Amino acid sequence: MAALGTLDILDRLVAYPTVSQDSNLPLIDWVRNYLADHGVDSHLVRNTTGDKSNLFATVGPLETGGIVLSGHTDVVPIDDQHWSSDPFNLTFNGSRFYGRGTCDMKGFIAVALSRVPVWQASKLRRPIHFMLSYDEELGCLGAPSMIEAANKVLPTPTAVIVGEPTGMRIATEHKGICMLRTRVEGIEAHSSLTHEGHSAVMLAGQLIAHLGDLAQELAANTNSDACRFTPPYTTLSVNRIEGGTASNILAAACEFGWEIRSLPSDIPRRTLEKLSDFAEARLGELLKEGKRCAIETEVLTEVPPLKADGGRAEDFVRSVGAPSKETIAVPFATEGGQFQRMGWSTVVCGPGRIEQAHKPDEFIEHAELIACEAFLDRVGVRQCRQAEEAGAK
Repeated sequence: MAALGTLDILDRLVAYPTVSQDSNLPLIDWVRNYLADHGVDSHLVRNTTGDKSNLFATVGPLETGGIVLSGHTDVVPIDDQHWSSDPFNLTFNGSRFYGRGTCDMKGFIAVALSRVPVWQASKLRRPIHFMLSYDEELGCLGAPSMIEAANKVLPTPTAVIVGEPTGMRIATEHKGICMLRTRVEGIEAHSSLTHEGHSAVMLAGQLIAHLGDLAQELAANTNSDACRFTPPYTTLSVNRIEGGTASNILAAACEFGWEIRSLPSDIPRRTLEKLSDFAEARLGELLKEGKRCAIETEVLTEVPPLKADGGRAEDFVRSVGAPSKETIAVPFATEGGQFQRMGWSTVVCGPGRIEQAHKPDEFIEHAELIACEAFLDRVGVRQCRQAEEAGAK
């Protein structure tokens, strides 16, 4: 197979519309065939329905001292977004490449895959592992099964590099995210007879107002450990609500989705406990009025934060000459905390800026792809020499 450059591969990856609600298997099949053409075996870890899959693979010997290059294959929807070009067709304009996923995060994956032929030819002494996941955009749902499966067969790696967009700066911390759904059951009645029922929408509104108060408390509770984050506190937001039948019927049901983006030092379930206490008190008041309502909150997903540990991953990335020596904290969640929870030292470092992601006309600067290429080339050189350096100590 002829060697493909970063842009050739990026063009192919963007063309696969791997929106989280759809299958990513066509992209995974292409990557698997590409790796096989270069003599690299890969392993699939499918979801329960079989329509999505993670992939992990190893270039080089199955030895200790490996480096994991991690990326997610899914992208956010384009619904109701107004693009200047086809979002699933890589388009170049000026110094930028446009397309859904160019920044978040098919650009990093394309750079990494483009290096496979060189790494195979150079006969690495220490491995480079690829780990590509599904459903990261839905709350990092796919990666845990991949990490668990890989942990059974791979020696513990020296470092995990999650290639989310950081402008090639080294992110050693990020917030965790807890996504929740609260369902409220009220009592239907004619809206002129409010004494006979209770609107689930109004009860949900009281819960949301309480969450607003809790959000203000969190915003006021800043400390020196949080100064690296923007904003420098745990955030709470309600982003979706649905309920009711008609404007003249007291709503029988309502549900709303909300999230907590927590500092590494915070425990998000404390907020859930405070909401539960408020809900229990409110239900008790209604019961005294002879109105039996219900409130139930479900945790949909909980993604752990990435905590700065001054570990091997940070040391490695510095040692191979990351374009920026600056370490940062990022407000968005990644799969990095899930790798770290397995005991694998992890940083986030990749091309692009998060401000460019999830929006119409998503793009990545060509210069950032070039910087990432140079960085991963140095990673490959290091993995060729690492055994010799270790033996000389």
